[in-house]
Amino acid sequence: MSTASLAIAGSGPERRAMAQPAGSLAGFFEEIRPHWHSQWAWDHYEATILGLAHQFGLRRVCEIGGGRGPLFTREQAVRNGIDLIVNDIDAGELALTGRGLATARFDIAGDLSEPDVRRGGYDMMVSRMVFEHVDGVERAWANIHELLAPGGVALAFFPTLWAPVFALNHVLPEKASHAIVHALFPARREGGGYPKFPALYDWCRGDPALLEPMLKRAGFAESHVQRFWGHGYFDRMPGLKQVDHAFNAVAARIGWNFVTTYAYVVVRKGRG
Repeated sequence: MSTASLAIAGSGPERRAMAQPAGSLAGFFEEIRPHWHSQWAWDHYEATILGLAHQFGLRRVCEIGGGRGPLFTREQAVRNGIDLIVNDIDAGELALTGRGLATARFDIAGDLSEPDVRRGGYDMMVSRMVFEHVDGVERAWANIHELLAPGGVALAFFPTLWAPVFALNHVLPEKASHAIVHALFPARREGGGYPKFPALYDWCRGDPALLEPMLKRAGFAESHVQRFWGHGYFDRMPGLKQVDHAFNAVAARIGWNFVTTYAYVVVRKGRG
């Protein structure tokens, strides 16, 4: 079993001890062979991060926008051999972070002037469903490059345009968008555990040809865009669910980048 396959299958300090920071980002994903459907991305997000950390020897991990729902508890982070720092722009969100986890308040798309900023201080930076809400994503990627240590890796998991379901969310007035999401997902109503924030979708695309030049401008030596299709928004709508699944299956088979629904965008900073 390969190093990447071993790491994606599970985690543990003994695997961290075996880590060899070698190989490419594309090679990592070729070995773990993600499924085309976005359910794989949701189910394997944590394992993918641990696999990358293992493969490339990364320990100090900053979760961007982690606030109320961090990637791991303190106990899970320790068990997996990582030091987790939870970032958010909002002090109120950071106040909801689990006990024992370190926090850092700064704007990932800002000027990095906040006291909590540590340039070159992280081996890895990760985010889930954050970048679609960021105003100034290209600046955010440049800032991530500034915050990563040499050889550091970042992964951003976000929804993409122009998948029809997200294109609709993008063009509808925010009040209408809120009403639809709240009807489909009660937990995302105001006061729920996963509130809905306005989505801008700046640079939220699944096309490597579009993203890679921007990521290179941000300074990264290597990048990989892992594309996904499909979603769960129509799961309660028999008929429409099957039609949408068939559409996404065809799009995935032909590699239609214009209608990806989600992407993992992974970058690595050079060592020089």
